[in-house]
Amino acid sequence: MQQVFELVKPDLIWGDIRYQKFQKPVKTANKIPYPILGIPTGGTSGTIRFTIHTINTLTASVAGFTNYFGIDNINSCCILPLYHVSGLMQFLRSFSTEGKFINFAYSDLKQGKKPDINQREFFISLVPTQLQFLLETAPEWLSQFHTVLLGGAPGWRSLLEKAKKYHIPLSLTYGMTETASGVVALQPQDFLLGNVSNGKVLPHAKVEIVNSQENIGIIQIESESLCLGYYPDLSSEGYLITDDLGFFDEKGYLYIVGRNSHKIITGGENVFPSEVESAILATGLVADVCVVGIQDDKWGQAITAIFVPIEADTTSELIRDRLRSRLSSYKHPKYWIATESLSRNHQGKIDHSKVTALALSCLDTPKNT
Repeated sequence: MQQVFELVKPDLIWGDIRYQKFQKPVKTANKIPYPILGIPTGGTSGTIRFTIHTINTLTASVAGFTNYFGIDNINSCCILPLYHVSGLMQFLRSFSTEGKFINFAYSDLKQGKKPDINQREFFISLVPTQLQFLLETAPEWLSQFHTVLLGGAPGWRSLLEKAKKYHIPLSLTYGMTETASGVVALQPQDFLLGNVSNGKVLPHAKVEIVNSQENIGIIQIESESLCLGYYPDLSSEGYLITDDLGFFDEKGYLYIVGRNSHKIITGGENVFPSEVESAILATGLVADVCVVGIQDDKWGQAITAIFVPIEADTTSELIRDRLRSRLSSYKHPKYWIATESLSRNHQGKIDHSKVTALALSCLDTPKNT
């Protein structure tokens, strides 16, 4: 909240504000259209910004979603925060299409309580950590939903394999606060047939791969749902160059490789952390893992794995042994750091700055190498 106060500098605050124009004059290159909605975003940086959306950008996202899934009335079972785009758009889809909307606390789900609904009529949106929990505790209940949307962070391969095993109608998605949620989605029937891409581009958006090398490049988005900029300035160019790397296959399915800023260059080779993380999780020895690049005089960047072992006596040597058949040798981490938990936000995204700081503070300890 301190970041919000410093950014917005409000004149007056009270409990329930549904809509209010800014009290102070705002200096902007363009006049901000009212009414607007500022949706907070921070991603993995931990610094809050407010994306500027209007009723037009938000309803464009709803229209693209309903068109793609071919449903006139969207019923949503929402267990995500309404003050973030992932929860807000579930409400707006139901509100705009006169569907049913159920707001159910995730904490109640974790205690074994369930909403009184016919799941086959509902969409539910999850982040990977929630999907993992429900696959362990209530897979049959989850499999009854019309569609289970997965976003917020990439799902690792072993998690997706488990979802397929339980016949979860999973829709992998790709989007962000700036685009008012998803601009790419996978049809559940494609997932159940073995497709693990992020799907195809929704009708209201255009996605391109730019600055590509060997077909992998930076993802650029044009969309009717694109935000107008960040409060207090309107700075949108009509398109968004993301930090994400990906490629399209010959059938038009989008695959996300990782973040450009997270790419590790080690010994002259490009390594994408998501691939290494998926391979480590697939060993079945760790509950969670984050791979980062640490500056190194010999390698340029040294691949470093910070992991949460499932068993207390799990060693890095055991994990390395199981990795031999899963990863090329140059992609293997040079350093291994065991920890009790990884810093994640409520959407399941890793806080890379905190994890990297943890790695740097531990690298002088011989047992971690």
